[in-house]
Amino acid sequence: MGRSLETHFLSKLEYLNAIGIALSQERDINTLLETILVAAKNLTRADGGTLYRLVGDKLQFEIVRTDSLSIAMGGTSGNPVPFYPIPLHDKDGNPNKTMIAAFAALNHKTVNVADAYTEEGFDFSGTRNFDKRTGYRSTSFLTVPMKDHEGEIIGVLQLLNATDPTTKKVTSFTEEDQRLAESLASQAAIALTNRLLIQQLEVLFESLIELINTAIDEKSPYTGGHCKRVPTLTMMLAEAAHAAGGALADFRMSDKDRYELKIAGLLHDCGKITTPVHVVDKATKLQTICDRIEMVDTRFEVLKRDAEIEMLHGKQRALGADDEESALRAEEAFLKKVAQYDADREFLRRMNVGGERMRPEDQARVSQIARYTWRNVRGEQDRFLSKDEETNLNIPAGTLNADERQIINHHIIATIKMLEALPWPRHLTNVPEYAGGHHERMDGKGYPKGLLREQMSVQARVMGIADIFEALTAKDRPYKPGKTLSESLGILGRFKENGHIDPDLFDIFVREKVYLRYAREFLDPEQIDDVDERLIPGYKP
Repeated sequence: MGRSLETHFLSKLEYLNAIGIALSQERDINTLLETILVAAKNLTRADGGTLYRLVGDKLQFEIVRTDSLSIAMGGTSGNPVPFYPIPLHDKDGNPNKTMIAAFAALNHKTVNVADAYTEEGFDFSGTRNFDKRTGYRSTSFLTVPMKDHEGEIIGVLQLLNATDPTTKKVTSFTEEDQRLAESLASQAAIALTNRLLIQQLEVLFESLIELINTAIDEKSPYTGGHCKRVPTLTMMLAEAAHAAGGALADFRMSDKDRYELKIAGLLHDCGKITTPVHVVDKATKLQTICDRIEMVDTRFEVLKRDAEIEMLHGKQRALGADDEESALRAEEAFLKKVAQYDADREFLRRMNVGGERMRPEDQARVSQIARYTWRNVRGEQDRFLSKDEETNLNIPAGTLNADERQIINHHIIATIKMLEALPWPRHLTNVPEYAGGHHERMDGKGYPKGLLREQMSVQARVMGIADIFEALTAKDRPYKPGKTLSESLGILGRFKENGHIDPDLFDIFVREKVYLRYAREFLDPEQIDDVDERLIPGYKP
């Protein structure tokens, strides 16, 4: 008999130890809470049980189970718990000593009740009403406070109706049951506290990331949306690649991998916090703090004024010599010159707006206009356009000159520096590589490291496509309207053909209609045109 009891006790200790290990490894809060309650019921042979968490000054129902009534609420059951939380104090601040769960929490003391119907000092009216409605008989209760490593109450574990394994009848909870439940509650409290702390740290970490993106957003409304949309599109494409076969059949993501990629997506442009606003927001080629095209307009007015003065002097001389024909020619020359100046001004205004590609003949005309002369504010003859203005107006694509492009490109170096300086935990060690690789190209012509496709992770290649597609379709950029789906996919397809982006990921992007799911969430209706996938460069349906 003694050996049988010893074996029975050892088996329970082994079970308790196994549960402790399982609790320490569980990441999901609901599953963790459920595991705690189920383990406590098994250890003590309880028919039912409730697990409360202390939220503020109230014990909130988290998990409720009663096997004989097939009641399963909270946790992974999918059934919400409909009961009101139990307050630890009344509205006057007096301790709630009549509710057994509140009493256990307030006094840091386990309460073992043999029969709720005969026990004095506690209010079991709610229990009796429950029994009346269900035909149940609530008898024995074991209520154990759960304390964290600092001795603070974080919850209460309550067990109901211990059952004799031989007779199957309800019995009271033994001292052994109480010790086992208390031991489990102690382990569970530590596991729960650790998980909650990790969860709070994750929330804090993501909030800090959001703070950085908000700071970038406040600097420039044109990049804030980008910082939020790219992570979403990254995860859409990554999930499609995860489910795909073919060349990417080996690419699979766990929940940890997904979280790591999500964080990388959120931080992929954090270095833009160092980029000057006037470069990020440069909507036209001559824009710095202001758009200098207005200064050019003023010079045209000076040219027209000088031409008019010259014409009037010429007419006056001609009329003084009774040469009406010369006077008429002077006026015609003036009108022709003014018309040319007006045409040149409108031309420069058009060139000031960045486009996909500037024609060489347009660049030549800008340089020709630049060599006009005008009398500056010092009364000196000067070039009509400064060298800087000529260079900027002749930017072949977009609105950024070479120096400004370098400043923009520096943001990725700043991103990598910032991220590599952080002490990443093991499950986030790849964040700098994922976030820092979205401007690399498959042919090694990208930046900042000039990596080849085989030197990059799939995640970094995914982010590269997401970054480009978002930029093409973005409708909040200062220098261009958002492109349609067919236009954007055409450009992306040419990028595939010239070795810019990953060909396999691009095929998945199109084949799985990732572009369309993204468009329905973020693009304006007029951007979502009909896409004929047969016409997309480099793609074979």
